[in-house]
Amino acid sequence: MTTTAEAGQSSGSKPSGDDDTWAKLVPLDTKFSDMEIKCDDMVICSEIKPSSLEKHEWCRITKNLGQGSATIHNQSSDAILVDEAVIMKDCAVDIMSGSEIVPGPEGQGYLQYRFTIMPAPESRTQLLKISIDPEHAKCSICLNIWHDVVTAAPCLHNFCNGCFSEWMRRSKAKHQHVLCPQCRTTVQYVGKNHFLKNIQEDILNADAALRRPAEDIAVLDSSASIQSNLIVGSKRKRRSNMLSPPLEERDSLRLQCPQCVANIGGYRCEHHGAHLQCHLCQGMMPFRANLQVPLHCKGCDRPFCGAYWSSENVTQGVSSPVCSRDTFRPISERTVTRIPSITHEMNRHEQDITQRCIVHMGKTVPDVVAEWFMRFSNREIDRSRMPLNHAEMITASTHVCNDCYDKLVGFLLYWFRITLPRNHLPADVAAREDCWYGYACRTQHHNEEHARKRNHVCRPTRGNHHF
Repeated sequence: MTTTAEAGQSSGSKPSGDDDTWAKLVPLDTKFSDMEIKCDDMVICSEIKPSSLEKHEWCRITKNLGQGSATIHNQSSDAILVDEAVIMKDCAVDIMSGSEIVPGPEGQGYLQYRFTIMPAPESRTQLLKISIDPEHAKCSICLNIWHDVVTAAPCLHNFCNGCFSEWMRRSKAKHQHVLCPQCRTTVQYVGKNHFLKNIQEDILNADAALRRPAEDIAVLDSSASIQSNLIVGSKRKRRSNMLSPPLEERDSLRLQCPQCVANIGGYRCEHHGAHLQCHLCQGMMPFRANLQVPLHCKGCDRPFCGAYWSSENVTQGVSSPVCSRDTFRPISERTVTRIPSITHEMNRHEQDITQRCIVHMGKTVPDVVAEWFMRFSNREIDRSRMPLNHAEMITASTHVCNDCYDKLVGFLLYWFRITLPRNHLPADVAAREDCWYGYACRTQHHNEEHARKRNHVCRPTRGNHHF
């Protein structure tokens, strides 16, 4: 149930501007509305527990000189928490943008609020010039706002310099190519992006809560190795047979499109016609914009040749690899037999719990996926955290690659788990406390005890991913 907006009660001081909101208390539980603070000195009257919609006066917030901080006065009958510090009745403490405030003692089910200072009018003008959602300015490796941003080509995805440098070092040690961490395209070039760096700095100046700790920045800078544009080469094994074609000639033959060689299905490629390279087999196919056959996966925007060559009745290429139809099919034609390894952020403990819940209910993984895909199709679940592109456009007839289908299944199983009542969970599981960082927790990937002990199939209440 969504409550109406509540701006609080003025203590008598004049508003800080012409009806301008200079700060907000943002509840981490999205069922409740933001508390807008428009006066220099305001008594906050709001809900303090999710179990009760009754409002209580519990604190006074006073604007400090300048735009950087405020003072919170505890006016409740009990202690409150500010950034985990206990503030007793009638006491006060300074708060900054991003401070987390709980209107009651720890462990008693009180709501959590995040104090956010709104940008000054001149900063808002700058934000309008930028016109970018911070979610679109995040590195897909560390999931934070870019730091010293670099761009990989030809896919043009962006990352922190330190994150991508570390990825590149590990890739070169294990593989012939460096693949983009976001789309798995072979990276040919990488370089600093000074334009996006300016946007990165403007975003952080507008919202200080998005800044990382200094120690995290130091670690990133120590890993950064990209100082100028780099050509990212690949390790190739040259044959000793001197009678074999030169490397460049062999590559051009290997990448030749079957319809460049012969007329197939009444079509032969024009000289120098546009082509796409299949992400999976690396083979070539013609780019025919008016053809009603999907060439790109809706989930990741990468090109796949399976549907195209199937429509042309081509099962093998003369001088280029060709994918089978099974690699790129509509969702309605796909089946799942197991929980994909990427489910629940690859946390095997959570995957095992989901499997146990499904078995206990007398169902199978395909049963649950089919049920929740029906809810997905009926728009009964929120698609905002769906790890696929074009989430609003995806239907049963949408073609997706194998990787994106696994991501879709993992997304549906997340919703299956998060909506299960606690009494449907195994006893040892129901007793676990939620991790503050929920599904976005990084510790679960390298700390086995933490991954097992805490529930991570939940929404974050801390960090940059909170709802």
